[in-house]
Amino acid sequence: MKERIIKYLKDQGRSNINDLAAALDMSGAERFPELIKAISKLESKGQLRFNNDGYISLRKEKAKKKEITVQGVFRANKAGFGFLHVSDDEEDMFIGRTDVSYAIDGDTVAVEIKKPANRLKGTAAEARVVKVIERSIKTVVGKFILDDERPKYAGYIKSKNQKISQKIYIKKEPVVLDGTEIIKVDIEKYPTRHHDYFVATVRDIVGHQGDVGIDVLEVLESMDIVSEFPEDVMAEAQAISDAPSESDMVGRLDLRDEITFTIDGKEAKDLDDAVHIKRLDNGNYELGVHIADVSYYVTEGSALDREAIVRGTSVYVTDRVVPMLPECLSNGICSLNPNVDRLTQSAIMEINPQGRVVAHQIRQTVIKTTFRMTYDDVNEMLAGNQEVIEQFKPIMEALTQMAELHKILEDMRVRRGALNFDTAEARTLVDDKGLPIDIVVRDRGIAERMIESFMLAANECVAEHFAKAQLPFIYRIHEQPKTEKLQKFMDYASLFGIQIYGTANNLSQKALQEFMTKMQGQPGQEVMAMMLLRSMQQARYSEHNHGHYGLAADYYTHFTSPIRRYPDLLVHRMVREYSDLTEEKKEHFAEVIPELASSSSTLERRAIEAERTVEAMKKAEYMEGHVGEEFDALIASVVKFGMFVELPNTVEGLVHITTLSEFYTYNERTMTLQGEKSGKVFRVGQPIRVKLTRADKETGDIDFSYLPSDFDIVEKVDLEGRKARQEKTREFHRGPRRDRRSDYGSKYKGGDYKKTKKNGDFSYDSQRKSAKKPDKRKNQNRPHNDKKGRETVRRRKKNRGT
Repeated sequence: MKERIIKYLKDQGRSNINDLAAALDMSGAERFPELIKAISKLESKGQLRFNNDGYISLRKEKAKKKEITVQGVFRANKAGFGFLHVSDDEEDMFIGRTDVSYAIDGDTVAVEIKKPANRLKGTAAEARVVKVIERSIKTVVGKFILDDERPKYAGYIKSKNQKISQKIYIKKEPVVLDGTEIIKVDIEKYPTRHHDYFVATVRDIVGHQGDVGIDVLEVLESMDIVSEFPEDVMAEAQAISDAPSESDMVGRLDLRDEITFTIDGKEAKDLDDAVHIKRLDNGNYELGVHIADVSYYVTEGSALDREAIVRGTSVYVTDRVVPMLPECLSNGICSLNPNVDRLTQSAIMEINPQGRVVAHQIRQTVIKTTFRMTYDDVNEMLAGNQEVIEQFKPIMEALTQMAELHKILEDMRVRRGALNFDTAEARTLVDDKGLPIDIVVRDRGIAERMIESFMLAANECVAEHFAKAQLPFIYRIHEQPKTEKLQKFMDYASLFGIQIYGTANNLSQKALQEFMTKMQGQPGQEVMAMMLLRSMQQARYSEHNHGHYGLAADYYTHFTSPIRRYPDLLVHRMVREYSDLTEEKKEHFAEVIPELASSSSTLERRAIEAERTVEAMKKAEYMEGHVGEEFDALIASVVKFGMFVELPNTVEGLVHITTLSEFYTYNERTMTLQGEKSGKVFRVGQPIRVKLTRADKETGDIDFSYLPSDFDIVEKVDLEGRKARQEKTREFHRGPRRDRRSDYGSKYKGGDYKKTKKNGDFSYDSQRKSAKKPDKRKNQNRPHNDKKGRETVRRRKKNRGT
C-alpha cells in the first residue's frame, strides 16, 4: 500500500485524498480507513506532508551534508587527546579525547573536520576520528600478570607505552605462564564500543623479570627493534670474505700510500670513516674523507639489503647497540681497521682559505689506514701533550693542518648563518648487571668538532655534485621553521631583553645566530639553545632538495655512515651506479627513492624515541637512589602547572605548582610564576634549589620540590591585579546578581518575585518587603495562591483564548 501511494504521488506530484483513494481503488467504507492509516504512517516517517491547500505530496529528501574527511596518522597524548598528522607541510589537527574513538597512537585514520583552523587567532583545526584505516600496533611487549577476572583469558599485560591505557588480555594457550615472564604478543582484537580492552596471543617469551638488561630489552622489543638477524641474513653476511681480493680493487683509485687514519671514540668498533689532509702549493688544502664501501657488499635486493631497509638505522641505547647490519660486517670487512686494505668511497676536496670547495672528485677507492686514533689522544696532541705526540709523531703535522682547516670551515659556516645546537649531552654509565651507577656529561673537544666539520663538508659536497648533475637523489633536508613556533621562541627570547631582528614570517639564520651569540655566558644560554632547537622542524630525508636551514646549506645529504644509516648506503649505491649512467638507472632510482626516504625518516624517529625512552628510564632509575637529596638546578621551562628544572647532569624533573607553599599566578606573556603574597618569581634560566621527592623508573617521571635559597628573586606584587582576581573569585562563588529592576521587580521598588513549583508562575512575596500595589487593574497582581487570585488568573486565560 505504501509503495503504491509513493508511486502515485511521484507520478502526479500532489493529490487530494479523494483522488488518491479513487486512483488506488480504496474509496469504499471498508478500505478507506486502511488508506488513511497508511498515509498517517508515511507522514509520521516524514515521507509525505499535508500542504496548506489540503493536498498531500512527497517530501523532498534533504541532501545529506557532505562530510569532509581527511586521512593521516594519529599521534596520541597520554592524557587522552591527540593530533592528526597529514604531512610535514601542514599543521597537525587537534582531536579531543571524546573524538578519538578507539584510535591508537600511530594508526592511520580518517577524520571529519569539526572546526577549520583560524590563522588569525592561531588556533589549529579540530577533527573527529570516523574510521581506523590501518592499525600501527600489531605486537606488544609487557610483563604478564596472572588474573582470573575474565575466566576465558589466562591474564593480561600492561603495555609500557603510556599512550595505551587499556589492558591486553592473553588467550589461554598450551604455553604455561606463571606470571614472571616478559612476553611478546600478537594483537587479534582491538578496543571497540563493545569491549574496552585488547585480546592477544603469545608470540614469544622475551625473558623473565629480574634478567640482566630485561628492562632495556622490553623497551626495544615493544618498538619492534630486534637484535637477532634472520638466518638467511646471517648466512649471507658470513659468506663475505674477511679481506678484499685483487679483483675487488679493479677500477678503484689506489690511496694506500696516503697517510690516512681514523678518529673515533675509544669504545667504537665499527670504524667507518677515515681522513687525510695535504697543504697544496697554491695555499689550499686537500681533504680526503674516506667512507667504508658498504654498498659493495650489501647489494640491492639481497637479504642483507632487505633487512637493512626494515631496520633503517642502528639504535644506540645505554648499554648496547642494535645494529643495522650484522657485526661480522660492521666490525669486520667494513671497518677501517689500521694496516689492512679496505674498499672505500671517497670525497676528495680542494678547499681554499675561505672554506670554499673549489674542486672535488667523488671516487671508489682503496685505502690502508696508518693509525686508529681516539678523540682523547687527538685532543691531548693538539693541547701539546709531548708523550702522546711522540707516540703518534708521523701524523702530528697532519693533525695541525686539520685543526687549521676545521677553524676555516667553522668560520665559513658561521659567516653564512649556520646555527649552533651544541647542547650538553650526558651518558648514563651502568654496571655489569645493567644498573646505572653514574651520569656523565659528554665534553666535546676540538677532535670531535673537527671530524664533524669534515663529515659536514663531505656531505655537502656529494649533495651538491648530484643536485647539479640533475640526477634522482636522496637529500637530508631541514625546512624553515613554522611561523607559529618561531613567534613563540621570539616571545620567549624577549624575556631576556635581547632583541631578535626580523619577523617570524621572515627570520634569517643570521638573526638567530646573533641572538645566541649575545646569550653566551648568560644564565639561560643552555635553555635558550634547547628552546631554539625545539622551535625547528625535524630534519628528514626527501627526494626533493629543500636545503638545510640549521646548517644554512643549500645542499646536504648523508654520505658518511653507511654502516649505521640506510640513506648513506643508498647514496653509496648511487655513486657506483651513476658512474655508468643509463636512463633505466635514472628511472629506477626516481621510483624507489621516495618510499625509501619516507621509511628511513620514520625509522629514524622510532630510533630516537627508543633512545629517549631508555635514557629517561635509566636516569629515573639512577635518581631513585637519591630521593630526599637536595640539588642546585636551573629552570628549563615554566608552565601553568609548575616548572621543569634541570640538574647539571642533565636530569630533568617537575616542580608541581601544588607543592609550592603559597598561591602562584602564571603570567602567560612573560612565562613566569609569581607568589601572590611573597612576590617570589620563577622564570626560565633562573637558578633554583630543589629537593628530589620521587623518581619512577617505569614511567621515567622525576619530581622535585622547591627549597628557599639565595637564588630566589622577589619582585613587587601587582596588588591591583590581585584585588581584581580576588573580586572575580568572590563573584564566581556568590553567583549571578539578581537584577531587581528587570522583569516583574521593576514594578515594585524593593519588591521580590519568586517562581513557585506549585503554579509555575511568578508571585509577589509580600513577606519580604511591603510595596504599594499599582492601580491599573483591580486584582492584577493579587497573589495566585489564594482563591480569588486563582479565579482571576483563570478568567484572564479564558479571555486570552477567546
